[in-house]
Amino acid sequence: MPNRRNVKSKQENTSDAHERPKDFLNEPEMDLLLKGAKQGRHGIRDHLILLMMYRHGLRVSEAINVKLSDLNLKQSRIWINRLKNGLSVEQPIDGVELRAIKRYLSTRNDSLPWLFTSERSQPLTRQSVNYIIKSAGKRAGVGSVNPHMLRHSCGYYLANKGYDLRLIQDYLGHRDPKHTVHYTRIAGKRFEGIWG
Repeated sequence: MPNRRNVKSKQENTSDAHERPKDFLNEPEMDLLLKGAKQGRHGIRDHLILLMMYRHGLRVSEAINVKLSDLNLKQSRIWINRLKNGLSVEQPIDGVELRAIKRYLSTRNDSLPWLFTSERSQPLTRQSVNYIIKSAGKRAGVGSVNPHMLRHSCGYYLANKGYDLRLIQDYLGHRDPKHTVHYTRIAGKRFEGIWG
């Protein structure tokens, strides 16, 4: 009988996280991706969803379930409802993101509860977000991009800024620190100064 284990399960079972391929975008690549998202048919919305997925480490299912009631624009805060038994938290919204949210909301003329909606006045689907990200990646010339790379990119960004493991763990909603260690282990910042 043939071996039916897929590559992903083999990858997840490795004892050394360094055996994983690069699964994130660095800051310049993220900037290109966000610019690529702006060039789409629904550029204002698409840019915002990618920005929020990156800034808050959102999974696709978390992003499409963000409700307007989760936003507190007066205090520049968002309630992040984590799935997969993650820790839900309130996070700040910075000025760039706040302006992007307001710009997008000004294009809406409905009273739907979801933040991200389709032309058919429905919440975006996982498939539509996958398509938005893939298309933005092609336009940006950053290669093949999948939604979970944005969550990983958030973790790597925080690790490279020197934030400690516990803060990154809480920010991404991980209950177990073993899910967070990967970011801090291969963050380039910790190797800076070795030869200087």
